[in-house]
Amino acid sequence: MFQPLDCADIYNNGQEESGVYRIFPEGPDSGRYVYCDMDTEGGGWIVFQRRMDGTVNFYRGWEEYKNGFGHAAGEYWLGLETMHLLTLKKKYELRVDMEDFDGVKVFANYSSFAISPDTLNGEEDGYKLQIDGFGDGGAGEFYLSHNLV
Repeated sequence: MFQPLDCADIYNNGQEESGVYRIFPEGPDSGRYVYCDMDTEGGGWIVFQRRMDGTVNFYRGWEEYKNGFGHAAGEYWLGLETMHLLTLKKKYELRVDMEDFDGVKVFANYSSFAISPDTLNGEEDGYKLQIDGFGDGGAGEFYLSHNLV
């Protein structure tokens, strides 16, 4: 049975339509639904925060930001622990897409993205964000704090 680690595995297995898929960041018993963007820059992107219409309240506590909330088919947050586990296993890029109320879209790329990559316990480390290799897509270089939350 095919158990992809991430959206890139799904894309490389022939699924080229954006939508909700199941990934296995912790192994066979860890299925997690995510939204995969299969259209942007060659596809295979995990969408870890999706906000579209305000139907999901993002004013949440620590446990929800750690474990994730919402539904991948709509608005959701993947969860810091899942992102940490993924970035322990593989190198990732980060792309931040933004759209204003007038429909103007911009983005920023970082060639390297990880969450607490030097420790097995990301929570004890504060889920520290490590990014490098900025590439401007019209958003300008914005500065992310060292912690996602």
